[in-house]
Amino acid sequence: MLALRPTLRRHAAALTPSKDHGMTPGPLALLPPIYLYRRLLRAHRKHLPQEMRLLGDEYVKAEFRAHRSVDNPAHLIGFLTEWQLYAQKIEGNSWVGEKLDKGKVEKMSDEQIGQLYELMQAIQKRGTEGDLEDGENSGESGHKSQ
Repeated sequence: MLALRPTLRRHAAALTPSKDHGMTPGPLALLPPIYLYRRLLRAHRKHLPQEMRLLGDEYVKAEFRAHRSVDNPAHLIGFLTEWQLYAQKIEGNSWVGEKLDKGKVEKMSDEQIGQLYELMQAIQKRGTEGDLEDGENSGESGHKSQ
């Protein structure tokens, strides 16, 4: 029973009473990088279609690899916070049809804008390849039925 106490305390501390007599989540507690990384891959596996999962997994792995040696605490906190928010959106399916926040795009560096553009191109390329495969398959099935 003693092993459960820290967990219960952590859950209780995460909730704070609100004015409407309910319990609301407190400030976001950052997950350590390895736990967040695993959570992201699990969220992709559980909530994304195969094509999106493959692209997402590649991107997550590349980003975490690229940020492995970052020493700036402010940069790390921002990095982990954004990825944790992303994980929550994927797990809740609130990302579908969502557009990028204009304020966040304005704060991006030229390098980040370039990465975003490359990601957009990769998504479009995979979408085009998927459309071509669907067209070929439907053409074959149409040919067989004649």
